[in-house]
Amino acid sequence: MFKRFLHFIEAESLFNAKDNILLAVSGGIDSMVLCRLMFEAGFKFGIAHCNFNLRGDESDADEKFVETAAAGYKVPFFAIRFDTKQVAHSQGISIQMAARDLRYAWFEEICREKGYDYIATAHHLNDQAETFFINLVRGTGIAGLHGILPLQGRTVRPLLFATRGEILDFAHSQNIVWREDSSNASTKYLRNQVRWELLPVFEKLNPGFVQNLDDTIRRLRGSESVYKQKLAEGISSLVEHEKDRDRIPIGSLRKLEPAETWLFEALRPYGFSETVTKEIARSLGGTERKAFFSPVYRLTVERDFLVIEETAKIADMGDIEFPVEQHGNEFISTAPVPVDFTCAKAEGFKLPHDKEIACFDYDRLEFPLTLRHWREGDRMVPFGMKGTKKLSDLFIDMKLPQSDKSKRWLLCSGSNIIWVLGVRTDDRFKITKRTQNIFIAVINDQS
Repeated sequence: MFKRFLHFIEAESLFNAKDNILLAVSGGIDSMVLCRLMFEAGFKFGIAHCNFNLRGDESDADEKFVETAAAGYKVPFFAIRFDTKQVAHSQGISIQMAARDLRYAWFEEICREKGYDYIATAHHLNDQAETFFINLVRGTGIAGLHGILPLQGRTVRPLLFATRGEILDFAHSQNIVWREDSSNASTKYLRNQVRWELLPVFEKLNPGFVQNLDDTIRRLRGSESVYKQKLAEGISSLVEHEKDRDRIPIGSLRKLEPAETWLFEALRPYGFSETVTKEIARSLGGTERKAFFSPVYRLTVERDFLVIEETAKIADMGDIEFPVEQHGNEFISTAPVPVDFTCAKAEGFKLPHDKEIACFDYDRLEFPLTLRHWREGDRMVPFGMKGTKKLSDLFIDMKLPQSDKSKRWLLCSGSNIIWVLGVRTDDRFKITKRTQNIFIAVINDQS
């Protein structure tokens, strides 16, 4: 294990003996094995631990455990506590996304202040396999299949040569102590579903599946490199850059095969999702002038060109409404907010307890639904209440930053607000015993 560890670091050019490495250590088996290997190799390192305050006393015990380990290795120890739930609610994102953003921002801060060259995480081959399938389940292009990279910016993954089983065997052989995160056993999260339910099926078919998948991923990375080179050549001649906007000639785009793939890749740098790109592609044959949005840009379909401009330089977005259009069983919105929609029969349906998921009585809704930002005077009937309430008062009650209210996304049915995304649903559209069809909206954080 030790020899393979050193060989992997050298082969992937991750870092050298002169570098100072900041280890992200949770206290779990993977990060504790990483600590031991780094110590035995004589690398200079410090340990950083994030307490996300999500598991009460268990989180505090993790922090104390890692602090004791750092003292044993006689290396610098850094710890921080986050109110992760509050951050997630205030920003309208998932807890997992909030935790990831908080920890990496803090790691970068330590590196700048304390002179660390790299941030090392304990990702291994099973993590890579899980990420591969998560991307596959959610839908992805070739870039989503290249797995976790050994070196990405300042972040290195020195254990990305070993499987979970090999790490476990090494920990036992070296009498390494670690702490178990109770949430890792829950199948509430997609990653854990892949870990405990999907991967074991493949490993039963082929005990060496995780290692074989790593070989496949490496070949995909090579294919991706060739693909990107060809794309860069084509897109550089396709996209015309002007002073305040970019243009794509529709005639030139149609000459490329497949045109939708070229369009998707050309629009990727502007943040347009695959769903929105499909809508743009459908609109190319029409005569109506249409506008589509990414989080930062507006694309307008004109007669001969696709015109791309920064929304901040155009106008206030506050009055723009984005319809949620239905195409058969598929619901599509061009709003610059990652929300997926679907329907289900009420019989046997279990309501999820997750602020990123909202469920409504489908037959009470007025279609097309719309997505828009908060406006002065907006009201709703918060779930569990009888009368209407101003959203500004609701934000105060929930201790959400008032400065962010204009950025809040609302899902509307006709003139009624049915969901403040990630915050609260409207009681009038809730699921009851009489509900037959359920409309489901999910914030897709891409985590």
